[in-house]
This record gives sequence, structure tokens and C-alpha cells, in this order.
Amino acid sequence: MASRFTIVFKLLCAFAITILLSSCTVRHISDTPDSSIVRAPVSGSIYETVSLRGTSIEPANVRGVYHSVAPGETVWRISKMYDVDIETLKRVNNIKDVTDINIGTRLYIPQASARKDLVTLYPNNKWRYIVIHHSATEQGNSEAFNEAHLKKGWQGVGYHFVIDNGTEGKQNGQVETTPRWLNQIKGAHCKAGSMNEEGIGICLVGNFSKDYVSRKQMDSLVYLVNELKSYYRIPKSRIIGHGQVPGASTECPGKKFPWRQFQSRLRS
Repeated sequence: MASRFTIVFKLLCAFAITILLSSCTVRHISDTPDSSIVRAPVSGSIYETVSLRGTSIEPANVRGVYHSVAPGETVWRISKMYDVDIETLKRVNNIKDVTDINIGTRLYIPQASARKDLVTLYPNNKWRYIVIHHSATEQGNSEAFNEAHLKKGWQGVGYHFVIDNGTEGKQNGQVETTPRWLNQIKGAHCKAGSMNEEGIGICLVGNFSKDYVSRKQMDSLVYLVNELKSYYRIPKSRIIGHGQVPGASTECPGKKFPWRQFQSRLRS
């Protein structure tokens, strides 16, 4: 009897282990900063939003966090970033009109989940290139660039996306979507080669002529570029640095930008 019981027990254990291993093998690990990506078609719309989970917020789901409104951000986008109900955001921040929030306004986000960076993909056949930049500054974010570019007489921040380096109140690797992308208008990031009209401008905060790209920034850049190149069918040959554009006289995004590593992580 003891021998028969031992055999049955071993068979049950082997079956349990098989089930456990098979359930593990179906888990998909994607190329995002925390190996987590959510694709969600927007009901009734012709575009879709891809969510990139950001770094953990401390203390998550306890006291909440403060968020400084960046160019192009709305109450809806902020609610999706932190998985908080819009009505809750309006109530705790005394917002009467959701269209009346200014850049730089600090909003309190109660019971915030880990931040997700939203990238909206719009049907548009004019985007034929992706142009990578660095800010050539040690600090910055889309709000700071927006202010600087307005002073130049431009219509706000010239890039379509900004990837932060952990300064100016933003997290390292955080992806900011600017009004130029949200409104699908041309950039103000590269005059040469008609790149303002045909190129999606992505700026990483930092000076990569003397410093190196952080791991989190590179992870976010790879994620973002892969999503854009796939959706807009942009080949690797058209994913270039500012300085690689014919007629451009700059070493942007910097001589220390790791092109070989970056390109090796792009999907075919």
C-alpha cells in the first residue's frame, strides 16, 4: 500500500509541475521597460492607444502623487496615465471645466497606480521617417522645451515626443507626447531634408556628446520607435539621427549615442 501511495503521489506531483510549467510558457515578454505592454483600441474611434507602463510610484495606491500638467495633456489623458477616474480628479482638484487646465498646473492624483505613458497612433501616410535628437542639455522636459521654443517664435515644443532623464520633476525614461503629435502637425526639429514635414521627431533629454543614454531612456526609445515603425511601416533605413539627415550640420544626437545597440533592438 505504501508503495502504491508513493507512486500515485509522484504522478500527481509530476502532473502539477507540468501544468505549472505550461502556464508559465504562455506568458509574453515584450520589449518595454518593465516587460509590460497593453494595446487598447479606442471604441468608436479610428485610432488606438498603446500604454507603456512606467516606473513604480512610491507609495503606490496609498497617498497618491502630484502631477505637473505638460503641454498637450488633458484630464482624460492624465486619468488614463494613473488609472484614476476623471470625476475623482475633477473633485479633488476642484476642476469645473476639464478644458481649463494650464501647462504647469499641479494636480493631485489620489490612489495613483504606476504611471503609464500613452502613445496614440493616428492613421496618417505622411510620416516616412523617424528622427532621433538629444536636447544637448543636462536637464529638461516637454514643458521646458515648450517655453524655450515659444521664445524662438515657434508654435510650442518642436518635437513630437520627449523622453525624460529623471530631471525637472519627470521620471527617467518617461515618454511625453507633445501637442504636435496629438494634433498630427509638422515638427520644428529639423529643417533639412523636409524632415519637419515627413519625420517624427523624438528628443531624449541629455547631452550625448559627453554623457551616455540611460538604460531606461533607451528602453523607452526602443519601445516607442518599434511601435511607430510598425504602425507607419517605416523601414530601419529611415530611422536616423538628426546629424545623419542630408544637409544637416550637427552631431545630434551626440557622438556617444549607441547607434549599433539601438538598431540591434529594432524589429525587422
